[in-house]
Amino acid sequence: MELMSLSALSLGFLHGLGGDHLMAIAALAMRRSGGSPTSVVRTAVGFACGHALVLGAGAVVAVALGVVMPVAVAAGAERVGGALLVALGAAGVWGLLSGRAYGHIHRDGTRPSRWHMHLGGAHPAGGHAASRVPTALGALFAVSSLRALMLLQPFGAGAQVLSLPALLFLILLFGLGILASMSVFGLLLARALTIRSVERFGRAAAALVAVGSIALGAYWILG
Repeated sequence: MELMSLSALSLGFLHGLGGDHLMAIAALAMRRSGGSPTSVVRTAVGFACGHALVLGAGAVVAVALGVVMPVAVAAGAERVGGALLVALGAAGVWGLLSGRAYGHIHRDGTRPSRWHMHLGGAHPAGGHAASRVPTALGALFAVSSLRALMLLQPFGAGAQVLSLPALLFLILLFGLGILASMSVFGLLLARALTIRSVERFGRAAAALVAVGSIALGAYWILG
């Protein structure tokens, strides 16, 4: 059981590092971070929580009630995830081309300088409000992986003979692994936005993320 528990945690960590997940987090953070490293991490954690909660809830329903998502629904969910990536990237490109997106450095003398993007004509005077958008998108992106977890495929054939409490424990560890990896990514991204050279290349970085999001989304839709 110890080996399977470690495997569940590791598999969740690796699942959280999926390219579509990280690209969605990066696209959201570039547009919604508000310049604060804490906000960048909050975006990643919010996405991770929504993602892990949907996967965990689906797996619990499958284990307890024997209900499994149809293949057609899972395939459609992958295309929805791809469409969301394309939409995020397109919004970023539109903002850059229209001039409604701009980046600048915050310097307040007490914390490290940090670069971030704004959408709109003026810097918001009242700060940046928290948002549930990352959590909602994380939940939507989870649907494409839900069928596999409902069938306990990540845990292997040995999971089929475990007791219900043991299975629920593995599902919890899988979700914690997702939360850990996405949180680490958020920390690294937040750290990257404090580097002074980002001020010079910020718009190029934002454009790269936007185009990458569109490309990855198109791959998910057509693949």
